[in-house]
Amino acid sequence: MSWPSCLQFLEGSRSTESEGGHGGPPLTCSPPRDPGEDSMGEKRILCIGLVCLDVISVVDKYPEEDTDTRCLSQRWQRGGNASNSCTVLSLLGAPCAFMGSLAPGHIANYIAMDFQRRGVDASNVAWQSQGDTPSACCIVNMANGSRTVTLYDTNLPDVSAEDFEKVDLSQYKWIHWEGRNADEQVKMIQRVDAYNKTLPEGQKISTSVEIEKEREDLYQLFGYGDFVFVSKDVAKHFGFHSASEALRGLYGRMRKGAYLICAWAEKGADALGPDGTLIHTDAFPPDVMVDTLGAGDTFNASVIFTLSTGKSVQEALTFGCQIAGKKCGIQGYDGIV
Repeated sequence: MSWPSCLQFLEGSRSTESEGGHGGPPLTCSPPRDPGEDSMGEKRILCIGLVCLDVISVVDKYPEEDTDTRCLSQRWQRGGNASNSCTVLSLLGAPCAFMGSLAPGHIANYIAMDFQRRGVDASNVAWQSQGDTPSACCIVNMANGSRTVTLYDTNLPDVSAEDFEKVDLSQYKWIHWEGRNADEQVKMIQRVDAYNKTLPEGQKISTSVEIEKEREDLYQLFGYGDFVFVSKDVAKHFGFHSASEALRGLYGRMRKGAYLICAWAEKGADALGPDGTLIHTDAFPPDVMVDTLGAGDTFNASVIFTLSTGKSVQEALTFGCQIAGKKCGIQGYDGIV
């Protein structure tokens, strides 16, 4: 679906991938576009966080422990929350960029080529001299579409506030952080906040944060960003039993004027903003649940895409659930639009 087609889709919804090891110089992985803008002069959306190699085995049923079984298929896929969101943004037609860490080697070469294939600008990647590029083993159960992931996060340093100082903020209209090294990410967001103070209202960079993991250090991120995505797991960790309950219970941690968003799988998604009005949309499940790996990243990217085009939060939630539902009905991401 092209960029104009995606906007038409939104208008229609108004009603409610190699073995590890080091060696060789890193590949240049910027797509064939002018830095910071597409051919139409559109500023980019930057996603900051993890990129890794996903080795995905598709099985007809989840294997029992200590058994030897065959899988239906196996593939490599570029993974990581922020990386996946870039894939979805690119498929939706939004000019986008990724910032994260890589270590030179075969896995990084594969990842770099895949960024280029997808048209994602990766010129802000921080190439690390220590550590290994992370990889994950993923089991996708065709019986119910569930995904089970074991991630080896390695000892690769995350991008730092110092790395972020090199980013030309004028290239971007939206920056999204996957919550990881929160202390450093707070400094990055503060830099954007300071930059925004020098700009007229219509030119400010929108910011968003994802708080997915149950880690105390990440919770400081509630107070940063114009939009905060909190996961169902984190909400349940705080003792909440629904998205609406979580939003009302956690909104006091937000900064003035921000929106808090929570997706709750088959229950749909909710958002709460400064006026106190709860916004809800139902889920759009596929006829057959095939692959839920990356569904949350798809939701986040689709919401950001919609908001970045000037649509309402209600429209963004609806479109996010629609595209996430389509993603659950297919293997991988090709075909979601």
